[in-house]
Amino acid sequence: MRTDGNDAHDAPARATDGLRLLPFRGLRYVPERVSSLAAVTSPPYDVIVRPDGVLHLETADPYNIVRLILPHTVDPAARHRKAADTLHRWRGEGVLAADGTPALYVYEQRRGEVLQRGLIGALRLDGPVLPHEDVVPEIVADRAALMRETAANFEPLLLAYRSEGTVTGATAVIEGALTRAPLLTTTTEDGFAHRLWSVTDPAEIDAVCADLASREALIADGHHRWATYQRLAGEHRGGDAGAWASGLVLLVDSARYPLQVRAIHRVLPRLPLGDALAALDGVCRVRAVDGPLPAALETLAGTPGNAFLLSGGGSAGTGAFHLVDRPDPDLLARTVRSDRPETWRRLDATVLHSALLDAVWRVPDRPSDISYLHSAEDAVEQAGQHGGTAVLLRPEREETVRQLAGQGVTMPRKSTSFGPKPATGLVLRDLADETG
Repeated sequence: MRTDGNDAHDAPARATDGLRLLPFRGLRYVPERVSSLAAVTSPPYDVIVRPDGVLHLETADPYNIVRLILPHTVDPAARHRKAADTLHRWRGEGVLAADGTPALYVYEQRRGEVLQRGLIGALRLDGPVLPHEDVVPEIVADRAALMRETAANFEPLLLAYRSEGTVTGATAVIEGALTRAPLLTTTTEDGFAHRLWSVTDPAEIDAVCADLASREALIADGHHRWATYQRLAGEHRGGDAGAWASGLVLLVDSARYPLQVRAIHRVLPRLPLGDALAALDGVCRVRAVDGPLPAALETLAGTPGNAFLLSGGGSAGTGAFHLVDRPDPDLLARTVRSDRPETWRRLDATVLHSALLDAVWRVPDRPSDISYLHSAEDAVEQAGQHGGTAVLLRPEREETVRQLAGQGVTMPRKSTSFGPKPATGLVLRDLADETG
C-alpha cells in the first residue's frame, strides 16, 4: 500500500519477515568545537513551525543543526545545495566527525517521570514497518531533495515495536549499555536529559538482530521522512542501492517504554472564527466554553463522541473558546467515506477533515490554508495573529492507531503526535561513510 502519494516505483519491492537494524558510523558533533551539545540540537524539522523558532536555534550556536535540516537562502532553489556545502564544511573544520567503528546507539531521554530508551540504527526499508498517516507529497519532495543533495540522514524517525516486556534480546543490550560510560550527556532547553551509548560488540549486535527478526514496527513520528527514504531507495535500485536501502531510525519497545500520544492541532489562517461558527449552524452543536485554555481542553477531553475546541486567538490563558460536538448524522453519512472501518469513520480527525474542512468550511488542503501545530498554546496564538481559527483536537489512543495500521488503513495526516521525539543533532548518518 502506498502512503506517500507517489507512483508505486518509489517504494522498495517487497517486505521481509522482520526488522533489520544495521550498525553505522555515527556522525557526531565534536564537543570542543561547539558551545555546548544542547546549543547545537533542535526539535524535528516539522516541529519548528515559525521563523522565529529557526532564528532562535541559529543564534544559539553558529553550528546548530537547524542550518542543515531547514536551510534557507535568498534563492529557494539553492537551499539544499547550501545544506550539502555546510555539511562538507563542518566536517572539514572538524565540527562533525564520524565514529571509527560502525555501531548501534542506545539513546535515553528523561524528564521527570518520563523515561524513554531505544536503539538508533540504519533500518532496512524492506521490513514490516506500518505507517498510520497519509503524507503531503510536496513535503516528501522537499525532504527528498534535501537528502538527495546531502546524501545524509540528519534526523532519526521514531518507530515503536512491541516485545513481551522481558529483559532479553534488544532490551538486555540496552540495559547492559547503561552500565558503561555514555558517549555524551546533555540537557536541552525543553528539560529533557539525553544520554547516548554505542554498541559495537558483534555478539550484542547479533542479539539485537535475532530479537528484531520477528518484530514489526509502527511509525510513531516521521511519516514524511519514511516516504522520503522509500522514494530515494527506489531511485537507487539494484546494485546501486547500498546505503540508500536503509534509513536512520530510533526504535523503541513501547511495551517497556510506553510512548506518549498527543494531539496535533489545526490553524486556519484564512477562516475568521465568526465565519467558522456561522457555517456550523444547523450541522453541529456549538457552545461557549470558559477558559483558561487548560480548563477548556479538559472540557473537550470529557466530551463524548466527536468534539473540537475552536478559538479565534487572544491570550492562550483566557480567550473565548467554543466547543463543537454532535455533528449531524446526515452530514457524516454524506461526507465520510463508507469503505473504511467504523473505527476510522469515527476518528475526530476523519470527521474534521471530511465533514468540516472539506464540506462545511471548504478549506483547501494546502499549507497556506491549514497549519499543523503540536502546541495548543501556539495554535491559539497563531490564530489570533492571522485573524483565523484554531481547531484544537484530542489525542487518539496508541491501540487505535496500531489497530488501523495493522489493517493497512492510514489515518488523516497529522492525526497524532507520539513522543518524546528524539532530539535532532545528537547522532547523524552520512551515507558517504558507508560507500567509501
